[in-house]
Amino acid sequence: MSDVLSQLSPRSVWGHFAALAAIPRPSGHEERAVAFVTAVGESIGVKPARDARGNVVLRVPATKGREGAKPLILQTHLDMVCEKNRDVAHDFDRDPIRLRVDGGWVAATGTTLGADNGIGVAAALAVATDPEVKHGPLELLFTLDEETGLTGAKELDPKLLSGRMLLNLDSEEDGVIFVGCAGGEDTLIDVKPAFRSAAFRGSAMRLEVSGLRGGHSGLNIVENRGNALKLVARVLSTLVEEGVSFDLASITGGSKHNAIPREAEAIVVPDPRATPAMESIAAKALAAFQVELHKIDDGLRVSWSPCPDPARVLAIADRDRLIQLLLALPHGVLAMSPDIPGLVETSSNLAVVKEEDGRIRVVTSSRSSVAPSLAYVLAQVRAVAALAGAAVTLKDGYPGWKPNLESKALAVVRQVYKERWNKEPHVTAIHAGLECGLLGEKIPGLDMVSFGPQIEGAHSPDERVNVESVAKFWGALTAVLDRLSA
Repeated sequence: MSDVLSQLSPRSVWGHFAALAAIPRPSGHEERAVAFVTAVGESIGVKPARDARGNVVLRVPATKGREGAKPLILQTHLDMVCEKNRDVAHDFDRDPIRLRVDGGWVAATGTTLGADNGIGVAAALAVATDPEVKHGPLELLFTLDEETGLTGAKELDPKLLSGRMLLNLDSEEDGVIFVGCAGGEDTLIDVKPAFRSAAFRGSAMRLEVSGLRGGHSGLNIVENRGNALKLVARVLSTLVEEGVSFDLASITGGSKHNAIPREAEAIVVPDPRATPAMESIAAKALAAFQVELHKIDDGLRVSWSPCPDPARVLAIADRDRLIQLLLALPHGVLAMSPDIPGLVETSSNLAVVKEEDGRIRVVTSSRSSVAPSLAYVLAQVRAVAALAGAAVTLKDGYPGWKPNLESKALAVVRQVYKERWNKEPHVTAIHAGLECGLLGEKIPGLDMVSFGPQIEGAHSPDERVNVESVAKFWGALTAVLDRLSA
């Protein structure tokens, strides 16, 4: 075990987590994580099974006396979101996560931690390898590529599994049991601008928006955190409205469809005489943003800095339609659930802007627990893109998971939580994509419930997991396994 985590309890969970954190596992490149869980299985005499997509199942025999219990599926995903602060040198394809313990929390140094869903993976492996845990026959399902579109679950071969009850270990709130989730779909918007030489030379400037918290576009969207791409577009729009003469070379920001952009920048080439006006506009914009984001994103920074002249810039008409596209695309909470207090029903995230192959690609990610509402948001996005003359592709759609409050799995988990902590747990749905919706489609009638420890800042370098909550999660998980197999 990593020396940093060696004193933490439960040792079996933290030991597997430390080992996993040393293994690079970005979405789409989980080969080393697959080898790790396979090796753990083989160490206890369990031969792994895999489907054509590469999803892994370890069929763990029951502990003595529990052989007659029905098979139970424990489900987690092997990949992690790879985000880092701009000033941090880290190669997610090569470097281990640098772990630290800080005031009762485990975090990383300048990068995402991978507790989402590394803690779930570690707990599943600990169940398999800890001789003190009592359980019936288990099927440990480790899916691939959850974070970029749930494609592992989408392409799962259901013949891998015989169980008809599933515990999903990919939740992030202590004391909360999840019984439903939102469906979602990404939109890829491609703008093909005309380029030309800049009207001015030697005056290029970089506009940067940074210092935002970012975060999970499902879990954190309700907090109205700042979107760096939206703020850059607002500053540029003001330049246009104020008559500042400038060329735009690029706008870039965001890196993941399911993360709120923390940083963004634009390269502009202004009339050198416009510098004072640009500084004034940026200062006024920062003051306005600080009012809007007070106590939400107090670390916000907006700045100009000189940069080398770009090789080319956008034609003025294309400059304007790109800025207007970013302003008009929906972002944030669009509707709250009328049935579950505090639950976001519908949202959209302006996630990524980047240039590739002579086109500008804009990525949005929309979610809703109501299928017609999701269809409407996607129609809005397509309409805005059409007005901007852009091409649209829908990608990586996934269904929601409809709550079943009569679930046997829910009843058992709920009773365990109530007995262990002497209070009724909070049962709710989540405004994020869990693989349960897809798994329920693959295996009709599958009885599912999701729970986990307290993880904060998922999908951002602020990600951290609470140590005490991991112990509580482990206690609940082992008690549930005991009760379901008795």
